[in-house]
Amino acid sequence: MDFKKYIGITEGFPTEGISFKDMSPLLADKEAFLEATKEIAAVVKKWEPTIIIGPESRGFVVGAPVAYAVGVGFVMARKKGKLPGEVVSKTYTLEYNSTVIELPKFSIKPGDRVAIVDDLLATGGTIHAVKELVEEMGGKVVGVATLIELTEFKAADTFGVPFVSLIKYVH
Repeated sequence: MDFKKYIGITEGFPTEGISFKDMSPLLADKEAFLEATKEIAAVVKKWEPTIIIGPESRGFVVGAPVAYAVGVGFVMARKKGKLPGEVVSKTYTLEYNSTVIELPKFSIKPGDRVAIVDDLLATGGTIHAVKELVEEMGGKVVGVATLIELTEFKAADTFGVPFVSLIKYVH
């Protein structure tokens, strides 16, 4: 399936110079959403994860159905102040600002095999921050999957684990 035809593009959003890739049309199309989930899940399952993490907030939409399809649990990596209870935190830089990401302290146990599933890979800041948190908690990231990849940043080469994306954009 040509998933790219289901991605909306908005220039200058959220700031000037950014070309926002919007997965909303893909999500709204039941066949495209189901097929994208199936394709990502087929690869992720081969990594034999015990848990999947989806970064806030669009990673929830991609990661949760993949976790369901693979048959493992799902953890939300949230922005600072959005999780109750004890958390572990990491500050990181996005392509247009910096922020803090947190995981519930109980969510990753030593030996967990973690797949990180998100909507889009640009600079890789969010995924690197989540990966560092997982490792600090004793887990091992076994792969990263995204719906969209902006190849100009070459971030996929920096994770040291298998990576897959369904849609590639060259700037």
